[in-house]
Amino acid sequence: MKHWKNYSFSNSAIFLLTGLFLLMQFQASSQIFPEKNYPQHYFRWPLDVKPGIAANFGELRPNHYHMGLDCRTDSKVNQPVYAAADGYIARVKIEPYGFGQCIYINHPNGLTTLYAHLNAFFPELGKYVKEQQYKLQSWKVFLDIPADMFPVTSGQQIALSGSTGGSQGPHVHFEIRDTKTDKVLNPLLFDMPIADNKAPDIFRLAVYDRRISVYEQSPKFYSLKKINGIYTTVPALLKLNTDKVSFAITAFDTYTGSSNRNGIYEASLYEDETPVVGFRIDSISYDETRDVNGHIDYKLRSSGGPFVQHLSRLPGYPEGVYKDVNGNGALQIGDDSVHHIRVEVKDANGNTSQLKFDVQSLYKTKNETDLSVHFNQKEFYPGYVNIFENDHLHFYLSDNQLYDSIRFTYNEIPSVAVSPIYVLKNANVPVHGYFSVSIKATVTENLSDKIVMEREYGGKNDFVKADNNNGWYKAAFREFGNFHLLIDTIPPFIKPVGFKDGMNCAKLTHIAFGVSDNTEEIKIFTAMLDGNWLRFSNDKGRTFIYTFDEMCTAGEHELKIYAEDQVGNVAERIYHFSR
Repeated sequence: MKHWKNYSFSNSAIFLLTGLFLLMQFQASSQIFPEKNYPQHYFRWPLDVKPGIAANFGELRPNHYHMGLDCRTDSKVNQPVYAAADGYIARVKIEPYGFGQCIYINHPNGLTTLYAHLNAFFPELGKYVKEQQYKLQSWKVFLDIPADMFPVTSGQQIALSGSTGGSQGPHVHFEIRDTKTDKVLNPLLFDMPIADNKAPDIFRLAVYDRRISVYEQSPKFYSLKKINGIYTTVPALLKLNTDKVSFAITAFDTYTGSSNRNGIYEASLYEDETPVVGFRIDSISYDETRDVNGHIDYKLRSSGGPFVQHLSRLPGYPEGVYKDVNGNGALQIGDDSVHHIRVEVKDANGNTSQLKFDVQSLYKTKNETDLSVHFNQKEFYPGYVNIFENDHLHFYLSDNQLYDSIRFTYNEIPSVAVSPIYVLKNANVPVHGYFSVSIKATVTENLSDKIVMEREYGGKNDFVKADNNNGWYKAAFREFGNFHLLIDTIPPFIKPVGFKDGMNCAKLTHIAFGVSDNTEEIKIFTAMLDGNWLRFSNDKGRTFIYTFDEMCTAGEHELKIYAEDQVGNVAERIYHFSR
């Protein structure tokens, strides 16, 4: 048996071992996020073309994170799409926007894959979906499918690719979800065949005075330079006239062989090498995706500025993508000393970039105002129910709808419409979820169900039917702006496209109708062929199209088109044609 006393170590060896031990301890304690342990080599690529992505998981989009991979299809439609693993088709969705035509596959490992913007399903599934659409008399469907009806194996063709729904060009949107929670996971953590040995690029640093709301200021930007592989600010020491500061960055990721700017996976903030806070773009539900508006500087972006991602969790932002370690990222620096800041930015493959700089406060007078305590009626705060009421207008925000405090502004502008125009703050401040606006108006009884509330800002108009409650007309919106009431008695407008009454359609493959309304929303569209419901598609909400099939036989036919807007105005047209 050997005993430790028979061995001796030099002082240098002991020093080296001690140093390695301390280094491992430091690395373990300083890492904000644990490593993910998702299944590897389980899912195959959903296409047979060369793997490539046009967008990754977590890429920043208006009002949402991009929630999957946009898989390239060589700029073509009708490429075969394959099941990524064994499982069964659990759901099918068809909608004019969003996913367009979409398949969900449940897998035995507790995960679900999703394939969107498809042109067509495989024949047996397509036949089943069509039967359900006719049964429900709706082209737009979201179907739960029995588990034993459409089992699939890995690599089995399930669809043809397309560009349906909210797509801007041919590709397949691919997601991996936790089946039980419906959380969407980052597919690049599942060993997808996307080579990536390139670290993210950091383009700019934004600095905020966190004595006040981020919505009541414009950040100060600092340009960056790269020295020996490390980014730093110009100048390297930032002297700031505040005792409380936070930071945001613009950063993008690329992968090997592509210059496409994708979203970053993770960023962490360290102060004097102490971990403070970080965010990681993974495991997000569609109920949470709109929180991107509190993760970015929404005011800056909506005013035409760049995307910047906060390295601090705003007061009204839920835990979400952030992890607080030592505070939420709003740093107290009023001690006159130099604070060493380090930002680590990673992609899903672990490639890492670092930004290092120093900050020092020049602020001499301590701030005595705590916005969470000292209220006045024109300030709204996250974490509280915020109410505004007068004789003409009521609205309130629930306690989880603001990410940071705002100084609420209100104005009335005379109008020839049913009500004045009420200006509520401005749309450069994000609101999480819908809030109600109620406007008082005097309307004759026969027109009270024809009232629409319009929201306008920056040339964008939203119209919502207003519900009447004793002369108060109420509707819900998700953005501030300019609000007023109007009377809508104008029915939708139906316009045939390449088709006319009495036409012989023997040489046509389809017939189409454009349907529009002065308040945008078409609540109901129905087509009846010889008294029977006929399936018209409505991809991207532009044109209603019927492609001739077995439902329309040879001979004479009557086609009735019915359209109804959101307040019940109706347009109806009857056409006759032959085949």
